[in-house]
Amino acid sequence: MADPLHFETHAEIYDRARPPYPDALWSRLTDRGLLRHGVRVLELGAGTGLATEPMLRAGASVTAVEPGRSLAERLRLRCPEADVRVAGAEVVPLPTAAFDLAVAATAVHWFDLDLVLPKIHRALAPGGHFAVWRNAFGDLSVVPTPFRERVADIAARRGGAPTRTGPGELDTAAWVSRLTASGHFAATHVEQFSWTIELRTDQIHDLFTTFSDWSATEVDEAARAVDDLGGSVVEHYVTPLIILARA
Repeated sequence: MADPLHFETHAEIYDRARPPYPDALWSRLTDRGLLRHGVRVLELGAGTGLATEPMLRAGASVTAVEPGRSLAERLRLRCPEADVRVAGAEVVPLPTAAFDLAVAATAVHWFDLDLVLPKIHRALAPGGHFAVWRNAFGDLSVVPTPFRERVADIAARRGGAPTRTGPGELDTAAWVSRLTASGHFAATHVEQFSWTIELRTDQIHDLFTTFSDWSATEVDEAARAVDDLGGSVVEHYVTPLIILARA
């Protein structure tokens, strides 16, 4: 079963291994007027600041909520301008109508949405938005590469139940339904960005170490697959984006 504390245990590796979000995503948030100078952002599950840093560079003020103390420490070092709160999204105290934009970047699948959605709704000012996205490691629209075939073989040997509850990471339609079912939000924009990145054996080892549903033995096997394939692989990823308006 996936463990939300996994990232806290591997905070240093997480900080260096996770790839950035694609430029096209930031352009879309800017084009739609959501990310701009002076915008007040609430970021939930901020990790080490992978999304926080670009939002600060765009001129936003960011309140970043992160439950892991080691992750939050690295977040403060990377983004000293952010107001970092060490707490879970479900329990962090938030002022009413204090934010223009709420963000969950590769984090919403960890939340108890029955608690978090009304909390975000209260924290957003009228006219506010909630943006949800994640980097999904593997593009199903692309013919599987030899490396992706090896990864699929490793994962298939687990069998059993899914490693976490809720929709799959690429089941965007199901996520839209889940995020709008309570009536607190309405979807206004849904888009998916495709991109590629070349990764060496050591980078794959670090990256897969940060995956909460991968064991150390499986990570080693994935890294050996990269060695077998010449020492580097091109990964095809997607980043689904869901923008919701406060109802």
